[in-house]
Amino acid sequence: MRPLIALSLVTLALSLGTLTQTPVVAQPTSPQIGGCPVFPTDNIWNARVDNLPLDPRSNDYINSIGANTGLHPDFGTFYLGAPIGIPYVVVPASQPTVPISYIPPPNGYEDESDPGPMPIPPDAPVEGGNASTGDRHVLVLRQGECKLYELFNATKQTDNSWRVASSAVFDLNSNALRPEGWTSADAAGLPILPGLIRYDEVKSGEIKHAIRFAVTISQRKYVWPGRHFASSNTSPTRPPMGQRFRLKASVDISKFPADIQVIFTAFKRYGIIVSDNGSNWFIIGAHDTRWDDDMLVTPFRQLKGSDFEAVDVSSLMVNKDSGQVKSGGAPPTVTPSPTAGPSPTPFVNVTPRAFAPLMQR
Repeated sequence: MRPLIALSLVTLALSLGTLTQTPVVAQPTSPQIGGCPVFPTDNIWNARVDNLPLDPRSNDYINSIGANTGLHPDFGTFYLGAPIGIPYVVVPASQPTVPISYIPPPNGYEDESDPGPMPIPPDAPVEGGNASTGDRHVLVLRQGECKLYELFNATKQTDNSWRVASSAVFDLNSNALRPEGWTSADAAGLPILPGLIRYDEVKSGEIKHAIRFAVTISQRKYVWPGRHFASSNTSPTRPPMGQRFRLKASVDISKFPADIQVIFTAFKRYGIIVSDNGSNWFIIGAHDTRWDDDMLVTPFRQLKGSDFEAVDVSSLMVNKDSGQVKSGGAPPTVTPSPTAGPSPTPFVNVTPRAFAPLMQR
């Protein structure tokens, strides 16, 4: 009888096990676009900051940007006929390269640019459209090598080459930062695409990276992982380029629509990074015709600058010339097992947006 009893006990244990879901620790993964990782999992863009200490200048920074100013989603569908949101395109590994030429100084930055040729297709979307007088960013991710090519103030030439103010290349498998003091396609010397809010990641239920935002007046300074300043203002009350902020844990976001909760949860966990000069508290994302503009604008405006706080990320730094964070910088999340959910589209095929005039680089 003993073997039969033992077998029955095992069967009972297995049956009970199938009725309970034991929490398991999910291994952290990088965001993915076009089958490429958006930097390693231990990159500062992918590091949670919800448990980091406050920056001692937090109140000064918040007040200078606007404690009573509401947030604004600088992305969506269209405004006055123009698409809003920074465009990007994913191209295959076979995409041919073309020459890159540069606008001369003082409006061009060839000496701080990665040279061509680059795999920019002739129909690459330009921020604001082909007639735009704004920043005219062009973002191209080439599969296979998983490199990101970003251009500032880019115009296609008749021979399908591109003339630009600056250009930057980022290896998405690497933690390397740009040379210290160098700009990129944005003012902080940071990449643009990794910090955009994208429609499909919102619909997947989680954003797992920091998000770009702009301030009108930044400080003549940059902090890690920033590499470049874009201001003549030396006041220590102004935020430097690269400064990280987060939505306060005490802010109740349960009243907002599910998609907005995904974005605001990312504000709390991963935070937002000062990446460019522009309008205060403008949060940057990718254009997509599937966005509901009213669903974005109304909740965003309910968040004020005073709902945020500046974060000191210096304890995560391994090396000032690397975006790598120390072990434990991006804590794993606890999820029930098994789980099921929608599979995000690998990338968004987007179109240009309209934005502000060229800002001081």
